Amino acid sequence: MISNISYALSWLKIHPNILKGIRRGIERETLRVTKNGKLAVTKHPKHLGSALTHYWITTDFAEALLEFITPVCDDFNYLFTVLRDIHRYVVRNLGSERMWPLSMPCFIGIDKNITLAQFGSSNIGRMKTLYRKGLKNRYGVFMQTISGVHYNFSLPLIFWQKWLGIKDLESGKLQISEGYFNLIRNYYRFGWVIPYLFGASPAMCSSFLKKNKTSLLFQYTKNGMCYLPYATSLRMSNFGYTNKLQENLGITFNDLYSYVSCLKRATTTPSKIFSKLNKKNNNNYLQLNNNILQIENELYELIRPKRITNIGETPTDALLRGGIEYVELRSLDVNPFSPIGIDEIQVRFLDLFLIWCTLVKAPKMSVSELLFVRKNWNRVTIKGRQPNQIIDIKCNGNYELLSKVGKELFYDLGKLAEVLDYEDNDHKYKKVFNKLILLFDNPDLTFSARILKDMIQNDPCIFGFKLAEKYHNILLKESLEVLSEIDFHKEKKDSWKRQRYIEDNDTLSFEDFIKNNMK
Repeated sequence: MISNISYALSWLKIHPNILKGIRRGIERETLRVTKNGKLAVTKHPKHLGSALTHYWITTDFAEALLEFITPVCDDFNYLFTVLRDIHRYVVRNLGSERMWPLSMPCFIGIDKNITLAQFGSSNIGRMKTLYRKGLKNRYGVFMQTISGVHYNFSLPLIFWQKWLGIKDLESGKLQISEGYFNLIRNYYRFGWVIPYLFGASPAMCSSFLKKNKTSLLFQYTKNGMCYLPYATSLRMSNFGYTNKLQENLGITFNDLYSYVSCLKRATTTPSKIFSKLNKKNNNNYLQLNNNILQIENELYELIRPKRITNIGETPTDALLRGGIEYVELRSLDVNPFSPIGIDEIQVRFLDLFLIWCTLVKAPKMSVSELLFVRKNWNRVTIKGRQPNQIIDIKCNGNYELLSKVGKELFYDLGKLAEVLDYEDNDHKYKKVFNKLILLFDNPDLTFSARILKDMIQNDPCIFGFKLAEKYHNILLKESLEVLSEIDFHKEKKDSWKRQRYIEDNDTLSFEDFIKNNMK
């Protein structure tokens, strides 16, 4: 049984304006590929700007893995238009290469085809690349080529003032943090609904499977693709972008200080496994350090509490200073039905779901419950569309039909949609509710079912490239709307200036810089 939300809904109806000002940001990853659907081996294009300092266009793990970052804003249309403008600009500057439209990578071949992202000669740039070398040596390069979309979300101060009775951010930072941790605990308990609805990686090129041992019973097509028939998101499964070693860290999401303490302990405690990696090999570092986590960003979580850091500040120090500012959702696959990897329906659903997660009281979680909850997620990612699939939301062995639980959740989301639509004659949130609730009775309407049907009939690399080419041509024909060519040209020049300034003002040796940053 899902907790009753009647009181919170009644309260929201009295204060409908307090949800105005929700701030959102999107980070979309995509591999650069060649015309034969293989990973590009070229360097990050210099004419796009510095990957170290560019505000909108950077790289993630590899030189070929682009990452697009929108400014954070409270304007829904502006958010999507800026993201689309970034895509429009990049397609004009990729030459014969294309942006891979799927989460699971194209045909990669051998390890040496994947070049770690390079950020210049500065200490911070070299550190970023060394961190990636550590990821490569710890977990392998192929997991790191999986792409996703991250969604950043924060509620306006006026909401917290009314909901929690606080005066301002400084005096209420611990209470706001408790509110966000409440959201996060509900996200873990019920967020499996996201891969069920929007998971889009039920299949992959078999070249990827060869690099990863698994007991899962994959089916194969004659075209070189492997898949699980009822999978929703292999990316989010134990087979994908996860790390089982981190499940034993004891990190829960019950309060700010325990969360920070566990995370700091993980970044200062040597790992028996990673200590086997020598610090240096022929005077070359193999990782930043031999701790359980090299840095805090190495923690692979479905959702992260975040605060913008000051210069020289770690993410956990920022949280201690000001409390949680926003949450970062990391469980969205790239949407293969959108040229920009995400669409408005998804974001409006996330608004509804995250508000619901905030309003519904979430009891604190034990480590054992968190591990059980992860099993719920994994069940949905590898066989979520299986007929009569079950879920255990209480983690006590009492299973219920996934479709039943999903519709119970949506009953509340429908009520929330009415509140968010109170001044919208078009009823945009209600339309999202009406569209998505159908997917619990008809799993064939989910992203994963739709994309799998197309992929089974095609060579995965050819299919992916044809889709990439289609989106390339769509974006190429479109004009920039918010950002101009002048804006992009200026940011390119300014990003290189910022990188050169950083490089020219280094005062420490790289070894001393690493020592100072690992304290």
